[in-house]
Amino acid sequence: MPPQHPVEPPSSRLTTLRGPRPPQAYTARKITALTANPACSRRAVLDAAGIDKAFLAQRLGHEPRFGRSPFAMAREQAFEALVKWGGYAELIRLLREHLTVPVAEAGVTDLSDVGGDTALARRASETLGLLVRLASGSDERLILDRPLLTLEVAGQTAYLEPQAMTHRVGGKFYVVEIRSFPAIDGQANPTAVAQTAKQAAVSVLALHRAFGRLGLDPAQIAHEFLLICPKGFSNRPYGSLVDLRQELDALRFQLTRLRRADDLVSALPPSATLDIDRDEDELNATVGVLDASYRPDCLSFCEMARYCRDEATACASPARLGGTVRNALPGVDSTRTALAYLEGVHAPGPAETAAIDHLRAAERLRRLRRGDVA
Repeated sequence: MPPQHPVEPPSSRLTTLRGPRPPQAYTARKITALTANPACSRRAVLDAAGIDKAFLAQRLGHEPRFGRSPFAMAREQAFEALVKWGGYAELIRLLREHLTVPVAEAGVTDLSDVGGDTALARRASETLGLLVRLASGSDERLILDRPLLTLEVAGQTAYLEPQAMTHRVGGKFYVVEIRSFPAIDGQANPTAVAQTAKQAAVSVLALHRAFGRLGLDPAQIAHEFLLICPKGFSNRPYGSLVDLRQELDALRFQLTRLRRADDLVSALPPSATLDIDRDEDELNATVGVLDASYRPDCLSFCEMARYCRDEATACASPARLGGTVRNALPGVDSTRTALAYLEGVHAPGPAETAAIDHLRAAERLRRLRRGDVA
């Protein structure tokens, strides 16, 4: 479960834009979606302000058509409870099998609250204090349940909550992710594993950043995470170690490409609002000012994708046909404009000439292959 009560974003402008509703938390899932399309200023602002994008899209007449079913979420919660039962007995068994940990039992520290205090800042501070003790050589605990880590994303602080973390197993800290999709004959759905790996990489990167701030040795952090899922069609937990080095490199690069949300909202007019309870026309006016970077694959992970798709279609944006077409038409604002250049209706300017010359060359090759010209 993601953190439920995030603190206010530091930018008062973002708070004003959001209105009286409490902000939604950054999660690893949101960060992986944001870094999948770092050029999208619209999503960067909506996430930084803590906007409920699904509700916003619904208010604007573009309700998302994807999401997790209540059945899937209930199944995952039940499987997670099974893994945690008996002081993480199943996790300890898997640690013995995959990491050769010679223990029959282990202590568990529940970090979902600190003495009944569920404030994110308090939980993050407790997690950091515990990391300092453990990384200094203490073997007092083995499993951290619901640790809370922080990561700066587009100038805002994200609070991340991996399901569990093992400490100093063979001298390494391992992030643990529990999922309900099955592993059949030792193989789980590659797409589901890849998505989980991206989310685990966010937590591992946050752990690296925490170690850096604390002056701890990052070599103690494993570049793998432990994925736990059901074995076959049973509920018996199965574990596997998944390498994250490729995901970590990509994540670090994509985070550097994100623009600061505070800089993006500074260009908005004073009347701008993202308060979901305001008039639809006001919301449309503000959302329309925020630059989007629509791509067809946005439909699989962004709640605002159908809104952005219709917007891109209305203005004939090359992006609506995919990244390949968009990249092939730098400086050309619409496919209608590109066709007008090709048909000689208008002359391309200096910024568009190279792209149009490439299109004409491609058209000549296509005709040659069809035998339309000598």
